[in-house]
Amino acid sequence: MRFLGNFVRAIDGLNDLIGRGVAWLVIPMVVITFLVATLRYGFAIGWVSMQESYMWLYGIMFMVGAGYTLLHGGHVRVDVIYRPASARYKAWVDLFGSLFLLMPVIIMILMYSYPYVVTSWHRLEGSHETGGLPGLFLYKSVILVFCVLMLLQGLSLAARSVLVLAGHKEFEISEEEHEGV
Repeated sequence: MRFLGNFVRAIDGLNDLIGRGVAWLVIPMVVITFLVATLRYGFAIGWVSMQESYMWLYGIMFMVGAGYTLLHGGHVRVDVIYRPASARYKAWVDLFGSLFLLMPVIIMILMYSYPYVVTSWHRLEGSHETGGLPGLFLYKSVILVFCVLMLLQGLSLAARSVLVLAGHKEFEISEEEHEGV
């Protein structure tokens, strides 16, 4: 059980650190979006690469931050049933959801996206738009990062559930932790 506890703390710490890090991408994303709108509507100037850059930043923030969101309970749930339930019931729901819903879907995404990303790397794919950003293959790699971080967080959630079911109250997730998103 000590191994499971250390595993949960390590993965939760990793996704928390990564999530807080990618949250900073909001600042350049907002600045670039403001510049795109100001230049386009104020001066009739526009660059495709600038428009793509804020979309890429959003995609990176969304995909890489998904594990952080799962860690802090920000993904969709039926809160009418889940929120007032006991810690033990929540642990069973989280264990079942992690093993039989989350992980199969993420593994399928990983299996189907891996060849897609590898093909992009072989071609050193760039934007399909004239004047767009080079390095689309790097951006597509974020799909694999998403899968790895979500799988790790799903395993952490399952391990946390096992610990709660085994009576380790320190691994129960409080409402304050969930509202940290």
